[in-house]
Amino acid sequence: MKKTGLSLGGGVVLGAAHVGTLRAIDEFDMEINYVAGTSIGAFVAAFFAFGKNWKEIKKIASELKWIDITGISLSRYGLLSNEKLGELIIKHLGNKNIEDADIPLAIVATDVTSGEKVILDKGSLADAVMASTCIPGIFKPVEINAKMLVDGGIVENVPINTTMKMGAEYVIGVDLNSKHKYDKPDNILDVIMNSFHFLMQQSDKLQTKDADLLIKPDLSSFNRSDINQIDDLIEKGYEDSRKVLKEEF
Repeated sequence: MKKTGLSLGGGVVLGAAHVGTLRAIDEFDMEINYVAGTSIGAFVAAFFAFGKNWKEIKKIASELKWIDITGISLSRYGLLSNEKLGELIIKHLGNKNIEDADIPLAIVATDVTSGEKVILDKGSLADAVMASTCIPGIFKPVEINAKMLVDGGIVENVPINTTMKMGAEYVIGVDLNSKHKYDKPDNILDVIMNSFHFLMQQSDKLQTKDADLLIKPDLSSFNRSDINQIDDLIEKGYEDSRKVLKEEF
């Protein structure tokens, strides 16, 4: 049996669809040997790698509010801080290190000084997730090993290559952005989010071509910053993932 890797991509609130993918994988009784995540994908991957099942992750995600994961930052590098996101990881998993995961885990971030991809596979789990989800201009960067890190989506939004390097022989990728329409922005958050993801769309196509199986849930009817759609996103992620897995297996 080939060693299977799961690569969860970024997409802000759309990341709730990853929980639906985990439900489908559970129903097909698939063994995942490696998991990598970028941005919100890193958040979901962290819980999955540390033994939380899709029902437990759904409960955590369904209770989230922006006020729970953001706070005003006094930093000149960002309007907000996502330290509360790190606190949420510690609350539910404890103050863990990445290398302690039940399933080997890698988290992708970007060195904002050099533009290089940084793969975090050891050290503080909470810090790594904060770094990978640190949207430039919104959240202040996270310093790890003397590097100033921001959202991994800039360098590898769907971490296919990272999962392959971990040792996966069969890689399932989940791309949240391939089928998404962009409405007129309602606020500065939407302006930044849209701009950020326009930059990533073309690179996503190149990065995902090496996936053995690519799941692209149709999330075109969802807003990427409205946290009230989480349950519907999970259901849509499940439905679309199940269709793809059924065709493959």
